[in-house]
Amino acid sequence: MKNFRIVFMGTPEFAVATLGSLLMNGYNVVGVVTVPDKPAGRGRNIVKSAVKEFAELSSLPVLQPEKLRDEHFISSLKNLKPDLFIVVAFRMLPEIIWSMPPAGTINLHASLLPHYRGAAPINHVLINGEQKTGVTTFFINDQIDTGNLLLREEIPVFPYENAGDLQNRLMKEGARLMIKTLEGLAGNRLIGIPQSQFLKPGEIPVQAPKIFPGDCIIDWRKDAARINNLVRGLAPAPCARTVLNNGKESFTFKIYESQALDEKITEAPGSIISDGKTYLRVACGKGYLNLVSVQLEGKKRMGTRDFLRGFRIAGFNAEISPMV
Repeated sequence: MKNFRIVFMGTPEFAVATLGSLLMNGYNVVGVVTVPDKPAGRGRNIVKSAVKEFAELSSLPVLQPEKLRDEHFISSLKNLKPDLFIVVAFRMLPEIIWSMPPAGTINLHASLLPHYRGAAPINHVLINGEQKTGVTTFFINDQIDTGNLLLREEIPVFPYENAGDLQNRLMKEGARLMIKTLEGLAGNRLIGIPQSQFLKPGEIPVQAPKIFPGDCIIDWRKDAARINNLVRGLAPAPCARTVLNNGKESFTFKIYESQALDEKITEAPGSIISDGKTYLRVACGKGYLNLVSVQLEGKKRMGTRDFLRGFRIAGFNAEISPMV
């Protein structure tokens, strides 16, 4: 299979590890497909994707289609004479693309499929408080994350890691699993297995849709443990957030790191408990959320003690939820 002409498709840093692993293991990557460069940040400077930057450093041809059905792009892909496509954290491919290479199109997904299909599996695994997750390789078909499975690798979810931490571990596991998958296919030791075989009778796969701004707002009526999972699942970006309000002023407030305290509460959800110097807690539907690392709008991320030095918290409460 190392003689196969492989085209790699991906965008973020998560995908770079697999592309690098392919090259280090001697696979014949003949081209890379990624998103177009786009303006980002306050200065609106043009930014390349992480995959493009790596591909250029590796002297690989790069294609950046605006539309995947563009005739010029399809022609350019065909001219690469691909035997196999490998996809990591890219867009949904139309059939005219994924069916092009004779050996098929393999996708690496950051969950144990068939569960957590969708754009944000790492976030949702943590938000839901799962104790295990993993990576999966599978053949792409005409629906999102539903193709026949090749290999899965399970790893534990650690109690205090956030989405960034978990992503870094899965990125490395995924790169190894892709090489293992290609070796298995080359030795005729692997065949695609329908995802239905990994589901119990009547079981419905858990979904992991894209995270939207409204998904980041904390509902303080929920248990502290659930809110803490939301914080973990959204850190370091886009971050769980709330609004601090004292009846006169209000500020958007991000929480990067927290701890759930299973203690009996005497205050209403959203009430802030603090000595104004060393600790900051918010009453939840059950228990308290102890805030460790936070960011007030317009300010830098900081630890709670530093935040309390510069912000008079007395009189403020956290808004219960966007529905109230």
